[in-house]
Amino acid sequence: MTKIVDNINGERDMTAEEQAVYDARQTDWNNKSAERKLTKIREIRLQKLIETDFWVLRGDITDEQKLYRKNLRDIPSNYDSSKYDELLAIDSNGKLTHTIWEKP
Repeated sequence: MTKIVDNINGERDMTAEEQAVYDARQTDWNNKSAERKLTKIREIRLQKLIETDFWVLRGDITDEQKLYRKNLRDIPSNYDSSKYDELLAIDSNGKLTHTIWEKP
């Protein structure tokens, strides 16, 4: 049984009902891991697209820049959930390491 702390009894074992609710929440959290990662990837992608919007607005975007932006837009279709950890990998400085994020 998992331990729980309450304000009256201090630390105690969860009841069977509390354990069932806890387990269900943990399972739900774990099952939605890919969904949370994809949300984070989409946030990063949107930020990268916003950062490069000026390329389009100035009117002289290069083919390399077009490809970069296209690759960003295609992330959800080109990467399945097995690749999400790779897309979110960071180095010791907190910088994303996957090449998809590197601007030309």
